[in-house]
This record gives sequence, structure tokens and C-alpha cells, in this order.
Amino acid sequence: MKIFRHTICLILVFTMMNCTKKDDALKVEVFETSASGNKLSKVETVSASSEDINIVINANEAFQTITGFGGSFTESSAYLLNRLSKPNRDKIIEAYFGESGAKYSLTRTHISSCDFSLNNYTYAPVANDLTLEHFSVKEDKDDLIPMIKDAMKVSKDGFKIVASPWTAPPWMKDNKKYVGGKLLPEYYDTFALFFDKYLDAYKAEGIDIWGLTPVNEPHGNGNNWESMHFSPEEETDFVQNHLGPKLETAGKGDIKILGYDQNRAGIKEWVDVMFKDEASSKYFSGTAIHWYESTYEVFPEDLLYAHNKAPNKYLIETEGCIDSEVPKWQDDAWYWTKGATDWGFDWREDDKKYLHPKYAPVNRYARDIIGCLNNWVDGWIDWNMVLDTQGGPNWFENWCHAPVIVKPDTDEVYFTPLYYTLAHFSKYIRPGAKRIGFVSSDKDLQVTAAKNPDGTIAVIVFNETNTPKNLNIALNGKHVGIAISAQSIQTIVISN
Repeated sequence: MKIFRHTICLILVFTMMNCTKKDDALKVEVFETSASGNKLSKVETVSASSEDINIVINANEAFQTITGFGGSFTESSAYLLNRLSKPNRDKIIEAYFGESGAKYSLTRTHISSCDFSLNNYTYAPVANDLTLEHFSVKEDKDDLIPMIKDAMKVSKDGFKIVASPWTAPPWMKDNKKYVGGKLLPEYYDTFALFFDKYLDAYKAEGIDIWGLTPVNEPHGNGNNWESMHFSPEEETDFVQNHLGPKLETAGKGDIKILGYDQNRAGIKEWVDVMFKDEASSKYFSGTAIHWYESTYEVFPEDLLYAHNKAPNKYLIETEGCIDSEVPKWQDDAWYWTKGATDWGFDWREDDKKYLHPKYAPVNRYARDIIGCLNNWVDGWIDWNMVLDTQGGPNWFENWCHAPVIVKPDTDEVYFTPLYYTLAHFSKYIRPGAKRIGFVSSDKDLQVTAAKNPDGTIAVIVFNETNTPKNLNIALNGKHVGIAISAQSIQTIVISN
């Protein structure tokens, strides 16, 4: 039946094209980033023909509401910005948050230190300080907080912040270390107070936190850098009986608590526990996920399962990046070439290595974001916004990529193709947009579409093939012809 409906849609397009009038043309703007050199460049429309690939948009078929897109504020990124000249610092902040830039709307930051910090630290360093009298965010005041404030100054629409601890203060854990271990049950209330203190401290700095996750990557990270283990039952207990009630009592019941915060492939066992019943799910606003389980697989069945388990809750990608790679300084071609590897290429179990083949970084980002959107994910957050040419600083030397790479010693800034790829989504699909339906006649194209609150429709098309293609975009009896380059991503903005 579904194939029949799609066939009817395409027949209607062909019929429509054969009797097109001048006033039947869609009013669009088209922006393209490509391996051939376009960087969010405006491109012209072309004449459509019956030989074109047909993409029919159905604005009446609505799915999830979009929360936003963006990246993460880390101490490493903030430290690097402070080492640049003011013009270059301002240029980067504007590029991410300004009206002329990517207009990031959903962000993340770390609570206390993470691997992308200069060293280990906690806001509550004094052992057995059960009332957290010595709690302080002073470690963030030189770099991290100023970066967030600068972003707030240039962001016209504002942005949401999700905050995540990588670990509780070591003295609250069974191993008394930053790395690994579990939160001792006798400190559940104290750790809930820790979050409350953090929200107050940041609010005193003029920064409102929108959401929290109880801990980053509760399965641990191989005990390499800051981490703390929670089982689904332990985290649900912490949120249901400690963190949720604490925030509610403190008048912070509007703070969104997102559970899990690790790879999609493990999401089923978590949502089964988190959303088991009304009591367990009361304080959870949704689920947070990461992309590191595979370099290509979106895990649509897992995402659909999570959505169906809690259809009115958030499902947000809170972290993804090109990991285990030193950045290729000013080498655009590398980002379009299948030569990158991730942690799993070398270290994954033999029976799961197939999930980690070599990949092209742009392809991984574009395919993942489109795949997530088409499977009920409503927000997508990149990891570091800025890193240096080594892929740090990172106290564990866990080198990674960022969309913007800088060379502080010579005050140089490089906007990689990943920056423009992300901007195709963040700039043109705005918070409150509704993902909408479409039918495409080309299975090799990745496509998604959303209707914005202002009525505009953003259609994003990714052509990872080495062949340029001609598209015919159709909506409500009108259409427009568009040529898409080989190895490129396009955003087509349809006006009212």
C-alpha cells in the first residue's frame, strides 16, 4: 500500500510537470556545500524535466517537533578561544551563534571536568562536605563561562543548554577516583544537591541551564577518563527518588532531565526501565543518545522503540564527533574521503568490528543527522566547537576533531567542511519546526524535510555519490528544478 501511494505521488508530479505554468514554480533559495568547493553557497535553480529525480514534499504529514541543533561548550574550546585575537574569537562566536552564522539553538556543556578539560577538577573538592558548603564553579570562570556569555550576546533567538557531569566528586564514589566506580547510595541526596547548587551558581552568572543528564556515558568509557557507572535501575532510582524531587522542591521542576546519555544500541534496556510506569518516568523529560556505536549505522529500530516507549518525551543526540583522529589542518578533501577511522576500528570486539569501517567525515555527519531526524530524534548536538591542530587540548590525549580548528600560536582559524555541514541543519531548521513527510524516487539520496514556525519549509538533500543529479522538488501542485553536485549537501528553503 505504501509503495502504491508513493507511485501515485510520482505520477502526479509527472502530470503536473507536463502542464506547468509560470505561477506553478516554487519560490526557493538553495544552499550547497560540496567536495568541489561550495561552502553553504547559494546556487541557482534549473529547468525541470521528466528525467529528473522527484522529491515530493507532504507538509500535511507531521512528525516530531524539533528542539534544535548545535555543539558543546567545553573547557578546551573556551581555553583556545581565549588564546586567539579578539577579531578571530569574535569571528568564531558569530559563526556559531550569530545571524550570519549557523545560529546554534541547542548546546551542551560539562559539569566539573571531562576529558576535554585541561585537568581533573570538581566543584565540590572537600570530602564529606554533605551540605556542599564549599561548592564553587570558580574553575569555569576564566574560560568556559565567558565563552557561553559571549555566545549569548550574539544569539538573537537564544539557545538551550544541556549540562552533564562525567562523574560525581570522587569522594562520593566507591573507588574515590575521577575515573570509573559507582556513586555510593548514601551520597544520592548529596549528588542531587550538587546539581541544585550547580544550577544556582550558573544562574548567578546569568546563565540558565535548560536540561541535565545524570551522568555522561553511564556504561563507562573503558575507564579512560572521568566516568561513573550507573545501571538503568540505579539511574532511575537516583532520578525518581532523589534528583527529581530535589529539583521540584527547589522550584526547578521545569529543568529537563534526560536519561541514559550513551550509544543508541543500548537504548532499549534503558527506556524499558526509565519509562516502566508513571512513577519511574515522572521526572524524566526524555532520553539522550550518542553516535559512537557505529560509523554508519543509525539504529532506526532502536530509535523507533525508544520513541514508542515515550512518544511525548524528548529524544536528543547529545554527543557525536570524529574521534581517534588528529585533525587534518586545512585539508578540505580529506573530509569527503573515506579514510577516517574511529575507536572501534582498532579496539572493538571482533564480532562488532563491521560497525566501524573507514568513512568520510562529512558523510558520517550528514547521514547521521538525516537518519536521526527521520527516526524521531528531535535534537542533535555536536561535541567540541573548537579544537587545535592536535585535536585537543585533552588531558588524556584523546584527540578528536571539531568543525573549527585553530592554531593559537599563529592566530589562524580553519572552518572545516563539518562546520558547513552542521549549519545546513542548524541555520535552516529552527526550534519548533515539525519534521514533515516526503517521497523520493532515488534511494541513493538521503533526504529530510521540516516546516518551520514561520511557515518556510527546509528540505535537506545529501548526495554522497560521485554523480551530479537533477532534482524536481514538488509541493502542493508547484515544483522547481535543482541541480545537486556530486558529493554535496543542499538545503532548499521553500518560501510561503
